[in-house]
Amino acid sequence: MDRVYLSKEEMPRSWFNIVPYLPEPLDPPLDPETKEPISPEKLLTIFPEPLIEQEVSTQELIEIPEEVMDILSLWRPTPLHRARKLEEYLQTPAKIFYKNESVSPPGSHKPNTAVAQAYYNKISGVKRLTTETGAGQWGSALSFATQYFDLECRVYMVRVSYNQKPYRRILMETWKGEVIPSPSPYTNAGRQFYEKDPNHPGSLGIAISEAIEEAATREDTKYSLGSVLNHVLLHQTVIGLEAKKQMEKEGLYPDVIIGAVGGGSNFAGLSFPFLKDKLIGEKPDLEVVAVEPTACPTLTKGEYRYDYGDTVGLTPLIKMYTLGKDFVPQPIHAGGLRYHGDAPLVCKLYNLGYISAVAYDQRKVFEAGLIFARTEGIVPAPESAHAVKKAIDEALKCKETGEEKVILFNLSGHGYFDLSAYDKFLRGELQ
Repeated sequence: MDRVYLSKEEMPRSWFNIVPYLPEPLDPPLDPETKEPISPEKLLTIFPEPLIEQEVSTQELIEIPEEVMDILSLWRPTPLHRARKLEEYLQTPAKIFYKNESVSPPGSHKPNTAVAQAYYNKISGVKRLTTETGAGQWGSALSFATQYFDLECRVYMVRVSYNQKPYRRILMETWKGEVIPSPSPYTNAGRQFYEKDPNHPGSLGIAISEAIEEAATREDTKYSLGSVLNHVLLHQTVIGLEAKKQMEKEGLYPDVIIGAVGGGSNFAGLSFPFLKDKLIGEKPDLEVVAVEPTACPTLTKGEYRYDYGDTVGLTPLIKMYTLGKDFVPQPIHAGGLRYHGDAPLVCKLYNLGYISAVAYDQRKVFEAGLIFARTEGIVPAPESAHAVKKAIDEALKCKETGEEKVILFNLSGHGYFDLSAYDKFLRGELQ
């Protein structure tokens, strides 16, 4: 079949937590003041208690609340596609599959966790959420989710993306989100950059600082993060749990799993339910590949050490591959991949050799995105096009060797709000 569907009754009823299967425990987050492991009580300043419990959980399966299931079922389960037209174009013996997360209302995988986070904040008595966004997928998703739970939402959007992607801003505002270009003059964290340069391109690290500062100084407000943290990756595992059932329906199991990595949530969401099989020794040869931009090569060129999650230094210190909290990437169009660090869980698995990583420059990525659009018909988001590029490379290797590998990647979102970037590429103006 070219598309594999699941019924609503086949939706995962629980999220999958990979923590119990790690060969060694994660290094704990550290208090930025004492440099000792941070207490859960201190995290209550910015997160509600149920999400902190999930952050430190060692339970394999965590039940999805019915209120969350109800909203997720607006678009889930998402289809698994066989990319036959792409296979024919590449003349490869490989079988290429992709999980299509672009079918959600905001157009990406991000609402899988946004809905869950909005729900847990609502039942905890929170009135407002603040967050940051790069390309706008996360800000769109949280704005979408908070409207269902009658929460206010303020989004600090990285300025270069705010200027590049006006339709993302409009989408957020349509769903009642308030969008502020970052760095802004409204927080101490933003002001120090804004006053030096009102046109500062910004970074996810700066935007995170602004959102956290506001949450920490208002009793009615909590902070919501779209990637990196354990509970965010947990919520995204609905992707991989569905994909596993869909591959079983085809009688197949992937040889290679691919996902773009900015903070690590869509990559983890697809790969972690399969990685369990590798960790317990059932699928030792499974290849799992993280793809990142050469403009922000966190895994491929970063250092594995403790660092702040934001630029100013308001977050706990977390053990991850990092380019340094002060790193400001070039203003590439894959705004969701412009983060100086990565999820601790992804970094731990990379450090232990269970996953690999590769980096591409954005012109090669857009070439791959165009091939995909002209064969499969969907214009991929610049972030997702990184995974497309690696899938094409793997398929071309199979063409050389004659191997009939099964390749699975995550189409984490569509690129219909990124057409200005495709326009630049088509005109030969992309950096």
